[in-house]
Amino acid sequence: MSGNGNGKDKTVEIIVDGTPYEVPKKDDISYAEVVTLADPQYPQHPEVNYTVTYERGHGKDGILPPGGSVKIKDGMVFHVDRTGQS
Repeated sequence: MSGNGNGKDKTVEIIVDGTPYEVPKKDDISYAEVVTLADPQYPQHPEVNYTVTYERGHGKDGILPPGGSVKIKDGMVFHVDRTGQS
């Protein structure tokens, strides 16, 4: 579902571990929101740690730390890797 880049859509498409998701268009997406898309059981097991990286963001690729958030844009790609328990 690719848009024409006109910025008028109410959702944006992001890719999490190869799966596209339509999410509400807003400024930021949190670490917990991204991890929950990758692992729907995350809210019941917040003791499990994940490394979240992203690409095709605003200006650069990066790492999304626990408790953090990042400005989202259409077509942004996230990679979520389970790293174990804290």
